[in-house]
Order: sequence, then structure tokens, then C-alpha cells
Amino acid sequence: MLCPICQVEPRKFGKDRKGNQRYQCPACKKTVTDIAVSPLGTMRIPMEDAVRALAMILEGVSIRAAARLSGVNRGTVLDLIIQVGERCELMLAGRIQGLPVVDVQCDEIWGFVGMKEKTRVAKHPELVEAGDAYCFTAIERESKLMLAWHLGTRTPEDTVYFADKLALATAGRFQVSTDGFKPYAHAIPAALPNADFAQIVKTFATKEDGKAARYSPGEVTGTVKTTRNGHPDPDRISTSHVERHNLTIRMQNRRMTRLTNAFSKKWENHELALALQFAYYNFCRVHQTLKMTPAMKAGLTDHKWTLEELILEASTH
Repeated sequence: MLCPICQVEPRKFGKDRKGNQRYQCPACKKTVTDIAVSPLGTMRIPMEDAVRALAMILEGVSIRAAARLSGVNRGTVLDLIIQVGERCELMLAGRIQGLPVVDVQCDEIWGFVGMKEKTRVAKHPELVEAGDAYCFTAIERESKLMLAWHLGTRTPEDTVYFADKLALATAGRFQVSTDGFKPYAHAIPAALPNADFAQIVKTFATKEDGKAARYSPGEVTGTVKTTRNGHPDPDRISTSHVERHNLTIRMQNRRMTRLTNAFSKKWENHELALALQFAYYNFCRVHQTLKMTPAMKAGLTDHKWTLEELILEASTH
């Protein structure tokens, strides 16, 4: 068995609560579980019940609400997210490799696990997998396909991990646009030396009363575009499409909804819920602009997958 992302042989990494052997890749630190090959692993829930519960989760319903509406136990709903999410993460890493692309946009979306970073630093500095949880994402502008993603913190190290994942997912010469986050200036050219790379920084107007907006920026008054590598087309230097996708993430993933008590309490669960959402977005959700799924537009499949089909396909990875 090799890590689907790095193709490196993983090492044993303890066991999960059900006694299944876990493995960790020494390169990217991704952990996987040695589980049964049935569509739902060791779970004995009927497929139709699993599909009904997960469909609700993927439309932004909370775990407790999905349990009430579907009649599936709350713990079982959470186990489904973990089980299917883990397999979806492996499937995405295995299927989205070496794709020819033209225009890629990258961004980071903020979330948190357990508590906000300020609370973690003040009260629980010993906790590692808690506080800020930034999800780096990269989508292809034309197909809207989620090419690569990485959950971490907003640090140079996690930016490098993300850039390496993007390099594995893509092939050929293409344009990359990011925001002004400084680590991108080194991480992207190092991982993608042939890419035409530029950063765009937006400036915003302040409110008339002088108070800054707390949860949304003001009106964009200007942009500064900086070429970092190659010869990017100035007219296509943009992060608007990936920023619009951030709204999709927040609307369809209850854990990412602001100002609620639906945030993730465990880092692994947060990561696997995102993996499930991104796999569903790529293969099952018809994009309103494209009139087809991003995977169909990218040539990865010739039809829209059902959620059950996604579960079955993911179980083979």
C-alpha cells in the first residue's frame, strides 16, 4: 500500500476506536485506515439510509438535524461522514492527477476546530489540532473543478504542502493566480516552475462611519497585480471564481457556517467532512454556470454521479 498523494510507503500509526490499523505517510502526514472493502466499510446501515443522511449533510444540514430528519442515529451520521469522507479524500487524490489545465485560482478559507485561535492561545496553548483551520483550495477557472486542497494553518509550511498537491494534480504550462499571501510567492514557483504565476491584492473602501466591516469587506476600490513567475496574462489574473467558491463551501458545509455552534470539534472530522463535500461538488453537483458537473467538464466522467455512485466509487480506493 502506498500513499495516494506522495506514492510513499506509509508507516503504522496506531489503531482507531474500532481496532482498525491506521497508517501515516512520512512525507505529507496523511493518515489512512486499513478497513474492509465493502461500500460502507464495517457499518451495517442500509445504503438508502446512508444516502439519505449524507444528502442532508451535503446540503448544509447539521448532524443533529440530519439525524432527526432521516431517522439515522446521530453517531451513525458522524461515522458515515468519517467513513465515506476518508475514502473520498483518497479517491480525489487518485483520480485528479496530471490533469491538463489552463487557468488555476487559489485561495484560503478560514474555519476553526474546537475554539477560535484567540481562545486556544489564551486558555489551551497545549492543543495542537485546534483553533484556526485554513483550507487552501485550487479550482480550474473554465471547468470549476476542485483540483487540490489542503487543511492546515496559514503558515509557509502548509502553503508548501498545498503547492505540492497542486503540482501533482496538474500538468503542462498554465496560469496560476493567488491573493497576496506572502508564502505563495515562494511556494508556487518552487512546486510549479513552469507556471505563469501572479498575485492580486485588492484594496477596499472603509465604511462612511469609519468602522471596518467585521464579517465582510467593503467595496473594492482597486487591485494591484504582481507577476511572480513566467508571463501571466494580465487580463486573467483573478481570484474571483475561487472566492465565489468559498461561498459554496460555507453554504453547503454546516461546519463552515459562521456565528453558529455547528463548528467542528475534532480536526480529523473537519478534514473528512471537507473531503466528502469536495468529492460531491466535483462529481455529483451540477454547476449552475456549466449545466454539468465540474468532473464532466474536465473530462473525468461522462455523466453526473449519484451520491450512491460516489460512495461505491470511493470504496474502491
